[in-house]
Amino acid sequence: MGREAKVLQLFKTLHRTRQQVFKNDARALEAARIKINEEFKSNKNETSPKKIEELMKVGSDVELLLRTSVIQGIHTNHNTLRSDQDLHHQPPTLMPLDSSLCTIRFPGSPTCR
Repeated sequence: MGREAKVLQLFKTLHRTRQQVFKNDARALEAARIKINEEFKSNKNETSPKKIEELMKVGSDVELLLRTSVIQGIHTNHNTLRSDQDLHHQPPTLMPLDSSLCTIRFPGSPTCR
């Protein structure tokens, strides 16, 4: 597969992952759509094979991070977040949280660095 095809495949994969991860959050869906499009547009004239490979690696890493590390939650009361999986009666996927990266303030949404 040629380089252009790989770039296009990554672009589409990022958008599919965005749609899956943020499926019930219109604001996050739109923000992620804009960011993906801006990043690809700002680098569309890149010709250096080394730089293109670096950008592809970053894109692949971002896709993996979105797919494996983002949990959507709904603020249900003063100190409770319910995962999207809980709402569909599926067992939640538990993942360790690195508290140095993310804190949750109530009321409101998570603040992550």
